[in-house]
Amino acid sequence: MTTRRGPATRGGISPFIVMEVMRAANARAAAGGGVAHLEVGQPGTPAPAGVLAAARAALDRDRLGYTEALGLPRLRERIARHYGEQHGLKVAPDRIVVTTGSSGAFLLAFLAAFDAGDAVAMAAPGYPAYRNILTALGNRPVALRTGVHERFQPTPELLASAGPLAGLIVASPSNPTGTMLGRAELAALAEACDRQGAWLVSDEIYHGITYGRAAVSALAVTDQAIVVNSFSKYYSMTGWRIGWLVLPPELVQPVERLAQNLFISPPTLAQIAAEAAFDCRAELDANVAAYARNRALLLDALPRAGFDRLAPSDGAFYLYADIGALTNDSAEFCRRMLAEAGVAATPGIDFDPQEGHRWLRFSFAGSEAEVRDAIARLAAWRS
Repeated sequence: MTTRRGPATRGGISPFIVMEVMRAANARAAAGGGVAHLEVGQPGTPAPAGVLAAARAALDRDRLGYTEALGLPRLRERIARHYGEQHGLKVAPDRIVVTTGSSGAFLLAFLAAFDAGDAVAMAAPGYPAYRNILTALGNRPVALRTGVHERFQPTPELLASAGPLAGLIVASPSNPTGTMLGRAELAALAEACDRQGAWLVSDEIYHGITYGRAAVSALAVTDQAIVVNSFSKYYSMTGWRIGWLVLPPELVQPVERLAQNLFISPPTLAQIAAEAAFDCRAELDANVAAYARNRALLLDALPRAGFDRLAPSDGAFYLYADIGALTNDSAEFCRRMLAEAGVAATPGIDFDPQEGHRWLRFSFAGSEAEVRDAIARLAAWRS
């Protein structure tokens, strides 16, 4: 009798803990317990009205078959025009690839740019899917330890101390901290990558959600960056699963071949709808104004509830709190906060397995009513 093989080792990557927190919060709600959701980085707003109208029209008139693997030409052209309108940059449409969310973009970019065994650096704390996708692909994630001094962002000095690298991932605004890189800082990192012969991968999915100053695209400082963006965050289209890449010319054909075989094409309905999103800025900027109000509420209330050490949140919709004075186990703290206060937040170990035991992330992407409810619950719990 032969022994059945077990699962491949690549499936043994760490879980995306925020999704497990969401599941626990939903289970509490289903059992009749109240929950204030501050865990998931998902806009509480629906897709813009223009997007919904475009989708309805497409359902009535369009066959919704496969598109080109690189995406609808007219959507690629509209994305290129977006860079001119918002950043003053000229980007050729043939450098743009439409993807199945930013997740599909990262998978395609990593496969095209890195070989198995390559070392790729990123800030710690950082988005867990970077290291988990790289690990599943046989790459070696390299954590650059950052803190308040570096504003939780990579620096050329940290990069130089990391050894030989095939790439660096930056996120501005970042998840979980919300901090941003300025033009000079991005340029310095791009130059450091050039010296190492490493790809610079710039995660720009939170562009448009900023407080006080606009985010800078890596395309403003180098033509050799791999830029990842998405319609999920600013455009409030998470479940539509649509994103894009801007690539150096030499990576376009490799990504196209990978996309043809892995995905065939991105979702057609979502592509048609996404084109309309660029004409909905008034509605989308009103969403950002609502995030700003939520942010202000939490910045006022959290210190009074004992969460008084917060990373500077320049953008996105997160506050990263140092809870080292309260606990040395962020996962247990978050479980207790959900069970006792009905407030769901994400433990820092999701973003930083080494130091995240003393941090947690609050998301303020939901409604103002939900944020106010969370504040009241936390105040009662911590009193």
